[in-house]
Order: sequence, then structure tokens, then C-alpha cells
Amino acid sequence: MYSEEIKTVADTLNTVVAKEESSAGWIMHHILDSSTLELPFITVQLPHLSLFGFDISITKHVVFMWIAFALLITTFYFVSKSYKKSFLPKGLSNIMELLIVFVRDEIAKPTIGKGYEKFLPYLLTVFFFILVSNFLGLLPYGATATSNISVTATLAVISFFVIQAGGIMKNGAFGYFKGLIPGGVPAWLLPIMFVVEILGLFTKPFALAIRLFANMTAGHIVIMALLGLIFILHTYFVAPVSVAFALFIYLLEILVALIQAYIFTMLSSLFIGMAVHQDH
Repeated sequence: MYSEEIKTVADTLNTVVAKEESSAGWIMHHILDSSTLELPFITVQLPHLSLFGFDISITKHVVFMWIAFALLITTFYFVSKSYKKSFLPKGLSNIMELLIVFVRDEIAKPTIGKGYEKFLPYLLTVFFFILVSNFLGLLPYGATATSNISVTATLAVISFFVIQAGGIMKNGAFGYFKGLIPGGVPAWLLPIMFVVEILGLFTKPFALAIRLFANMTAGHIVIMALLGLIFILHTYFVAPVSVAFALFIYLLEILVALIQAYIFTMLSSLFIGMAVHQDH
């Protein structure tokens, strides 16, 4: 008799675990990258490619990065054409000018200071690419490329090289690395401080990558989890509450998409300013 009860409990636990795993799988299916592109009524299988043994397959996130790139190129093309017709911006041109001026006057100029003009094109590119990629993930059947650690890490690595290049161009290679160590440090502490400062150079892009990746992933997981409660609990009574909370988080995600583009750009600009003006 006890063996039958134990078997019943075990079967129940296995069923619960299986349901939890399937629920988690459903959530991660919508968050993680994949080789399929889901469109209304159809699913497109993306091609698998390799070059010299390296997997260079086209994935869902790659497709949405291309879409972000195409949208930005098209948008700025028409904005530039509108300026040729009139110097007074209207509609979309007015919005784009507002964002460009914001990045220039509120991010680049205060954090970099003199010589910020050299880095402004990069900062604008990063800002608009992250912003558009974040918003694409909020659309139905969309995917957030910035929730992929490979994408955020690549952006952080590019920022890392821009930071080092800016510091070396301004101070010279020897002067830049010498300036990493604060003045007045005892001689016996110099080797330790040098190692610490070198590690600090790499922790900055690491923080950029993890911050953007974690924030863009977390919001989508919360939305999916809230909607998934309807199916996990097998009742429609929880649907109004789940949908209301999911809608609230979705509206927050719109704000987070803006904030994360701003934070990544601002921190990149701040690190560039610290590298360029080491004496300040």
C-alpha cells in the first residue's frame, strides 16, 4: 500500500516538474535566439552557414539587427533629404533632430568636454542602434537583439576600443597607460595598482554588456511569465490580473528601452572622457 502511495506522489511530482519545465521552455523560446523566424501564419527556417569551421548562420536576432540597420539608414536618408528642401524640421525630422541634439548636448559634451565632436558620430550610432533594436523587440513577432549577450558584448568591445583609441590619441600610448596610475602612490604599490587599473579597463565594457543584456532580458521574461500564469494555473479567472500586470510591465519596457539606450551611450561617453582627459 505504501509503495503505491509513494508511486502516486512521485508521479505527481514528475508531472509538476514537467509542467514547470515546459512553462520555462515556452518563455525561453520567446527570449533566446533561434534559427527560425516566426511570422503571422508561417514559420521561416533561416539558413545554416559555416565558414572555415565557424558557425555564421543567420539567426532571428541577426535578422532583426539587419532590420534595425535598414530602418536607420532609410530614416536618416529621408531626414537628410527633408533638410535639403527646408531648414525647418517637421514631423520625423523634428524628432530625430531632438534626439541628436539630446545626445550631443546632454551626453557627449558634458562627459567628454573639449574634443567631443570626434566621438559624437560613434555615440549617435550606438544610441540609435540600441534604441531601435529595443523597440523592435516590443513589436508582435519581434525579437530583441540587445537581449543577446553576443550583441551587447560586441557593442561593449567596440566601445572598449574607442575608449582606448581616444586616450592614446590624446595622451600618447606611454602617457595614457602611465596616467592610469594616480599620482602620489608609493613605489611598492605601483605593480599592484597597475594590475588593478588594467583590470579596470576590462571591467568597464563588461559592465556595459551585462547591464544592457540583463535589463532587456528581464523585462521580457516577466511579461511572458505573467501571461503564462493563465496556462499554468489552468483558469481564466487570473487572466484579467495577468494581462493588466503584463500591460503595465510592457509600458515600463518602453521606458526601459529609452533608458538603456541612454545609459549605454552615456557610460561609453563618460569612459571616453575619463580616458581622454586623464589630468582632470
